[in-house]
Amino acid sequence: MVDVILGLQWGDEGKGKIVDFFAPHYDVIARFQGGPNAGHTLYVDGKKVVLHQIPSGIFHQNCVNLIANGVVLDPVTLKRECETVASFGIDVKKNLFISEKTNLIIPTHRALDKASELQKGEGKIGSTLKGIGPAYMDKTGRNAIRVGDLLSKNFTTQYIKLRLKHQKLLDNFHFIEDITAWEEEFFEAIDFLKTLNIVNGEYFINNKLNEGKKVLAEGAQGTMLDIDFGTFPYVTSSNTISAGVCTGLGVSPQKINDVIGVTKAYCTRVGSGPFPTELHDSVGDELRKIGNEFGATTGRPRRCGWIDLVALKYTCMLNGVTKVVMTKADVLDTFENLQVCTSYTIEGKTTQEIPYQISKVAIDPTYQTFKGWNCDSTKINSATNLPANMVTYIKFINEFIGAPVKYVSNGPGREQIIVI
Repeated sequence: MVDVILGLQWGDEGKGKIVDFFAPHYDVIARFQGGPNAGHTLYVDGKKVVLHQIPSGIFHQNCVNLIANGVVLDPVTLKRECETVASFGIDVKKNLFISEKTNLIIPTHRALDKASELQKGEGKIGSTLKGIGPAYMDKTGRNAIRVGDLLSKNFTTQYIKLRLKHQKLLDNFHFIEDITAWEEEFFEAIDFLKTLNIVNGEYFINNKLNEGKKVLAEGAQGTMLDIDFGTFPYVTSSNTISAGVCTGLGVSPQKINDVIGVTKAYCTRVGSGPFPTELHDSVGDELRKIGNEFGATTGRPRRCGWIDLVALKYTCMLNGVTKVVMTKADVLDTFENLQVCTSYTIEGKTTQEIPYQISKVAIDPTYQTFKGWNCDSTKINSATNLPANMVTYIKFINEFIGAPVKYVSNGPGREQIIVI
């Protein structure tokens, strides 16, 4: 069976650590969507490591790691990551596999991403400028280059054809930046990529399942950034929800078992777009400072706010969440009072539903106040020792969203997870 770990907010929920925590119980860890805009942070031997494309099980020797067809892959980023992982003594050529149907990000995808954002001005989406959107556009436009094409004699011809198509678009944007250095890096990375394990991904993963292997599908970004169900148009370019596992890996729906959703004990968002519970005051600044809320991929300061249970209930519904992991509970240790959003008021009407065009309506969130726990939770290693106010906070969330919080992360370390 396939279990799934994915984000229930706007990404940055701490999924990397959670996948790393669960990885020893699985035989295969597979990334099923997204690109190098993901930043999954792990701590290995006390050192911080940020993975953008390699699945977070790579540091567990018992795990096979698959980059599947739903991902858009930047060979340059992949090469750098492989070098970082190798510095820890991990043989990526042994445990990392890449689906031949995985689409490639080429240098002009990055240029198009940048040119498009520049043209939007104040209406920009907040793209990470990694070329993800343009790469997915070429996928749906049937122009993409895929990993399997690298093994073809026609690869250079395909590349030139796609580059010329992009150049016409860049000319329309009046984009004149020289990307020669990007291309040099790209072709060096392509040579490296061809030395890795390139496989027929859907057969690879289904053969593992037929052998009785346990598979963990690792999502990137978060449900509120889903291309269909997120805060459109301020969304990513792929399906970040559990339904995306089937198309992103090539497995049938009947193979999906547990869906483990990850949420922070509060909310953050990077980039533009609606954020109903965002705090523009000293409390928001304090959350950012204590939680070290800066993007793992971009370094951008994250917008911070209270937990939004309207959105969280919505994302649990969409994903069929069976278990919830609450991360960064320790960030709330020093707050005297905590606010929890339980409904929205839109044009004078109260609702507990996400509106159709959330980016175009004024939302006034309704909060319920809870007492903080005012203690150092980072040393707690048992559910029986959780402070009473934290238990009350978690219990209310359980009942509201209709999915149980089964794990609480109370620090960055691998061992700092409490099983409830």
